[in-house]
Amino acid sequence: MDLRARAVSLCLWLSCLGLPMLLPADADATPFGAGAARVLAPAGPATPATPATSPPSTSGPAAEDPETTAQPAPEGSVPEHQPRRTETVCNDGKDDDGDLVYDCGDADCKKDPACQSDGQREYDDARCSDWVDNDQDGYVDCDDFDCGDADVCKGSWDVAPTTSRAAQGGNGTSVTLGQGGATHDGASVGLQEGQAPEDLMGVGLDADGERDNYTCSDGFDNDGDGNVDCNDLGCRLDTAVTVCQGEGDFRFSVVARVSQSAVLTNDTEAQRSPDGETFERFDTQFETIQLRVLGQLPFIQNSFFLLSMRAERTPRMTFATFQVPLGKKGHYVNVNSGGGGLSLELVRSVHKRLLADPAFYVYNAFEQGNGAAVEFGGPLDKKGKFLYRTFLAGGAGRFNGNIGGRFFPDDNRNYTWSVGAQSWMNLVGYYSRWDSPFLYTPAPTTLAVAVGAKYDQRAQERYPAANIQAVFRWRRLIVLGEAYGKRELNFKNWQLAVNGQVGVLAIKKRLMFAGDAGTYLGTEFEDPPAFLGSDLRRQLREFQYRAAAHVYLWRNVLYGTLIFRDRRIEPNEAQGQVGIQKLQDLRLLLTYRW
Repeated sequence: MDLRARAVSLCLWLSCLGLPMLLPADADATPFGAGAARVLAPAGPATPATPATSPPSTSGPAAEDPETTAQPAPEGSVPEHQPRRTETVCNDGKDDDGDLVYDCGDADCKKDPACQSDGQREYDDARCSDWVDNDQDGYVDCDDFDCGDADVCKGSWDVAPTTSRAAQGGNGTSVTLGQGGATHDGASVGLQEGQAPEDLMGVGLDADGERDNYTCSDGFDNDGDGNVDCNDLGCRLDTAVTVCQGEGDFRFSVVARVSQSAVLTNDTEAQRSPDGETFERFDTQFETIQLRVLGQLPFIQNSFFLLSMRAERTPRMTFATFQVPLGKKGHYVNVNSGGGGLSLELVRSVHKRLLADPAFYVYNAFEQGNGAAVEFGGPLDKKGKFLYRTFLAGGAGRFNGNIGGRFFPDDNRNYTWSVGAQSWMNLVGYYSRWDSPFLYTPAPTTLAVAVGAKYDQRAQERYPAANIQAVFRWRRLIVLGEAYGKRELNFKNWQLAVNGQVGVLAIKKRLMFAGDAGTYLGTEFEDPPAFLGSDLRRQLREFQYRAAAHVYLWRNVLYGTLIFRDRRIEPNEAQGQVGIQKLQDLRLLLTYRW
């Protein structure tokens, strides 16, 4: 036999010797039986030995071999088919099944009676930490506005070392009775099942004699029930009492801007002067002081309000909005002091305008600013990529810069109104119409488009209008474009305004350049009015471009701006102007916001 044949025979002989070591002691076991299955099963984490599943043989030496006879499982081992542990008691404050989630927070308790809502308000520590949406408003425990002052929903910074804010006169949800400022959960002061703290007003120790801001802030127990001012249930729970409400999330914001201007050319002012050449060349002004209060409306979850005031020259309230949610999916309704509009430039705050001020020609012939408006809006898809807003607005006269203030040019008191809708589409990334176009650091890629239309009835005009806007942002570059067009129906002409803006972050956190250019065009009236009212006289064709450099002096909060403007306007013959009116100026601005 040659060497190759001998090697094969040796391998076969060694394999035969090793086979009994792999097979179980059971003489009847085969490589395809249960014994082999244990050998061939995938290796898993090391666990204590489990009892054999095949019955041991009753004959042969292997039956007496302790190595192959099933032995009891060591203490502490898990039986092979033991049922999964579950949360057995859903209101004992314990993690019964050891999965780190307890009581109603555990999915095992989803259908347990103890974890069903009773429809009553969240009002104390117990109800604000039970993992149940008790009042069925879509918000659980500390996510619910009602739990804002519950101690279990506060961080260590917010919890006073000795007494809760409720004891100090806040609008806490813990109920305070008697003197000494002791606070208790609802159950300890007599709340029955299904009751809310309001049910205790006028009951038991409460005389229900303090329910207004005067008696709740005079330091005297007006109703003699032993509870002074904000310790009295009426002061704490009556929504008409504001002195005992918590400070909430109100914020105060200021934008201030100082300007040094140098006028290079001003044909309009020069033509009015006696010599036809003189105009004011230099000026220094504290040109903007914008004061804003904003925050959440008390007692209304996910609400918002904004009051905006301008305090330079003459203090005046310029804008107000109050917004509340509709449902839990991002829809809203708000009432605001605007006249209903589509342009982005007018809704941006002073410090969010790349060229300091909105281009007059973009909104002059298209937007109204008087009266009040109601607006509905929200997302069209689950990711919030596509949004909508609709509005209805009205109010006679022209806005005089103060909410509710108006004047009637030409003594025209016709009622004005508008109705419209707009769709906002985030095609790449996200960009809100409230976002600032300023770049402080490189930004992610964004592409958004807004398309809107409205019908407007003005004092002398009526027209449908359409607006399209786009925003593209990529790293250090931002580009914004807007086109606004309308068809005037009374006098039959077309009007169009176009504006484009570009911003480049030249040096991160230090220097940004910006510029814009645009025009307003209008055709001749096909059916001219007998009298050109004030609104019509202002609709003059023009072209304007601007260039600006922004230097960030302290983060993006304090910055300086140098801006140049060149504006060309057709002459207003009613004012005796001759030739194209040219305005060129240079402004140095210092803007601070907080």
